[in-house]
Amino acid sequence: MAVTPRSQWLFERPMLDINPLSGWHGHLVTLQRRNCILLVQNVTRFPLVLPALTKPDFAELNDRFVDVLMNTLLKCGANEAQMSTAQLCLRPLQLDTQCQRSEQATLTRVKLEFEQELLYHGSNISELTGYSSGAWIANMPRTIKNQGTIFPAKAMLSLLSGLA
Repeated sequence: MAVTPRSQWLFERPMLDINPLSGWHGHLVTLQRRNCILLVQNVTRFPLVLPALTKPDFAELNDRFVDVLMNTLLKCGANEAQMSTAQLCLRPLQLDTQCQRSEQATLTRVKLEFEQELLYHGSNISELTGYSSGAWIANMPRTIKNQGTIFPAKAMLSLLSGLA
């Protein structure tokens, strides 16, 4: 990802040896003839929805990611300490091509749930920010092989609380 004026601060931060907020997997989908990115964090399965992206949005993907992450955390009920911890762990996005079947299955479920929400509410995707949609999906249970059932919102907030 290229450095832009809105994401310069991310690139100026020192690298972390172990970043608990790393490991996001994404999927570019087209919904209502608009490009959307769906992201899921590996450990917590916390989802992010970046709807109706345009070419300038892709240029500022780091900034959009930070905006959607922080606002989705707020919608999930994150407190000030959890928000501060998330802010401290933010770093620039790095792309990778490796993805396990479990993450792919979660991304598929997130897509189906987001599509269902759009249909149920009759929402126009170009009028959404993705914050409420991500929070709604984060409260859906997820099953992870050898870990049982988790709720992504609770898992993410617990992870941030443990780091604070």
